[in-house]
Formats: sequence, C-alpha cells, structure tokens
Amino acid sequence: MKKSNYYWLAAGIVLIAANLRLPITMIPPLLPWFKTNLGFPTSLSGVLTTIPLLIFALLSPLVARWGVRRGNVPVLLAALAVMTIGGFLRIIPSSAVLIGGTILVGIGIAGGNVLLPAVIQEYFPLKTAVLTSLYTTTMGVVAALGTGVAAPLAQGTNLALSMGTLTCITLLAFLVWLGAFLKTPRKRPQPPLKSSSKTEKSSSLWGQPLTWMIAFYFGSQSLLYYSLLTWLPSYWLQAGFSAGLTGILATVFQLSGMPLSLITPLIARTKAGMYGIVLFVGASFVVGLACLVSFQQNFAVNLILAFLMGSAPAAAFALAIVFFQRKTVNITETVQMSGIAQSCGYLLAAVGPTLTGLVKGCTNSWGLIFGAYVVLAFLEALIGFLIIGHRPLKIRA
Repeated sequence: MKKSNYYWLAAGIVLIAANLRLPITMIPPLLPWFKTNLGFPTSLSGVLTTIPLLIFALLSPLVARWGVRRGNVPVLLAALAVMTIGGFLRIIPSSAVLIGGTILVGIGIAGGNVLLPAVIQEYFPLKTAVLTSLYTTTMGVVAALGTGVAAPLAQGTNLALSMGTLTCITLLAFLVWLGAFLKTPRKRPQPPLKSSSKTEKSSSLWGQPLTWMIAFYFGSQSLLYYSLLTWLPSYWLQAGFSAGLTGILATVFQLSGMPLSLITPLIARTKAGMYGIVLFVGASFVVGLACLVSFQQNFAVNLILAFLMGSAPAAAFALAIVFFQRKTVNITETVQMSGIAQSCGYLLAAVGPTLTGLVKGCTNSWGLIFGAYVVLAFLEALIGFLIIGHRPLKIRA
C-alpha cells in the first residue's frame, strides 16, 4: 500500500476519535435550549445521554462480527455515514427527531468504539502505541472543547447552528475516511466459519476468563467515569460551591485526563509500565473519592481531587484499549475482544448514573455512594493486575 494511503488512514483515525464522545458531551450544555425551543421535558434529559450508552452495549458484539466478516474499513465508513445523518437530523426542531437522531448517532459511535483499536493494530502494527495515544487524547480533548463551546455558540447564534457546527466535525471525518476507503486495497470478507456449533462455542472469546476480566476492567472505569461526570457537579453545588466554582471543578475533571490519555499507551509498552498505570488509577480513584467528603468546602483541595479523579478514568480507558490489542494475537480476536468488553462496559456505564441517583434519593448519603465507588476502584485495580499477568489469548490453532 502506498505511503500516502497511510496518511489518509491516520488522519481518518484521529478524526473518527474526535467524534466518539463529542456527540454525547455536547448535549448536556444545550439542555436549556432543548427545553425552550423544543419543549423537551427536563425529566427526559438524561435519555439523550443514556440512549447512546445502551446502543453501545447492544450493538458492540454485532459491530465486531460485521467488522470481521465485511472488513473494518468499510464497516467504519458505514458507521460514520449513519452518525453523520443522525447528527444533522438532530438539528431539526422536533423532540421525536432529536431522539431518533440520537439513536443513529449512537449506532455510528458504536462502530468507531469497537473497530478503531483493531484498525490501528491492523494497519499500524509498529505504531500502535503512538496511534492509540493520539486516538484517546483526541477523543478527550475534542469532547471537552465541545462541552465548553456548545452553549456559547447556541447563546451567540442559535441551537441549530451550534449543533450543526459541531456535527460538521463528523462530516469531515466521513469525507476523510471515504478517501481512505477508496485508497485502501480491498480485503476479502471473511465467510462465516463452517465448523460445528460446538467448535464455534469452544473457540469463542465469550468462554475465556481473560475476556471477562478485561470486560470488567473496561466496565468499571466506564461506570466510574460516567457516574462522576454526571453527579460530581451536583455534589459540589450541594457542598456549597458557587455555580462558577463548580464549573471550574467540572472542567478540571474533564481536562485533567488529557496528559494521561497521551502517555498511557506509551508507558504501557512494558509490563512494568502497565503495573504502574493500574496502581496510579486505583490510588487516584481511592484517594480522590475518600477525601471528597472530608474536604467538602475546601476549593483548593477539591481542585486537586478533581484532577486525580479525572486523570484516573482517562488512564484506565487508554490501558483498556491496550489490553484489547496486547492480550489478543490477531485482528479478528482484537475486534471480538473490543466488542465484548465495550458491550459489557457501556451497559454498566448506562446503569451507573441512574443507580447513583436512586441511592442518593433513598439515602441522601454521598458517603455511601463514594464508599461504593472506592470498593469498585479496589476491584478494578485487582483485576487489572490479574490481566497484566495473564498470557495473551490463543483461541484458534
């Protein structure tokens, strides 16, 4: 394949990564406009962020199968087309169309979430760490910037222009990936295996303990990240911080993970580096959560805690991507592992914020909630150590 073709693929990978969180994180700041312009009920606001997470959980295994059979590059192109259509549909001033467009966006993101790690490993086997760093960092940076500019854009212009401007990033990703698709040599789709159902079951990653350990690791970091992203602002407001200071703390929480997203795949090239990352993630979660209740009204301390709790899930997410790549021995298994782990992970992520709200409503105790998070962080670290010590899977002879 020509060198220029790799540039198209690399640019496409970065642009796809830019769209894996942005369509979700841009929504919460725009909720007041949805209520005013569309009459969208406040009680249903959480649906707009929960829908994509549930779709990720449901479709990830199917996307993995499609990628194996049809090829990762064409399936990603189809996913981007669906995401672009859904994004522009959300501009139409209708609550029903908004929900429908969000469903399409979720379908598109599911494709990128599952297949992008495998594409990196397939086409850049010697640059996996570097491309994974760019992928995870771009995803976080663009998501944070989108969160910051969505509301000012809507206030300065209107809701449709704000959403349309941010959706143009998805359109750009589609166009660049179309170029990559046209320049990338076609690979023959893999036909379904002709082996018996028993053989298929025995060769499946679903029956491997390592698969479930990686799924738990990905799921626990997803649950902690989305739960904290949803509820930390409410906690800080209740603790007595002003809306302005709460906004600063929430911004630090989102942006603090950027350096870790960049360096984690590079550090994780060695087993010692992976152990260090797992230890850092566990310690950051435990210290951050344990100290929240003790230093409720100290802004400086909460600033540090926000930094720690924002860094931890970013490092854990990047390490989970490394696990997909390093604990499998071929592209097919990487795609399957990614699909299974993300299916379970995003199901937990969808449940986490809702369950946190129910516990808060029933007990009115942040201490109980943060204590449960600490236990989960301990378990996540333990499972992380076990994953690192486990040999890569070798399913098929």
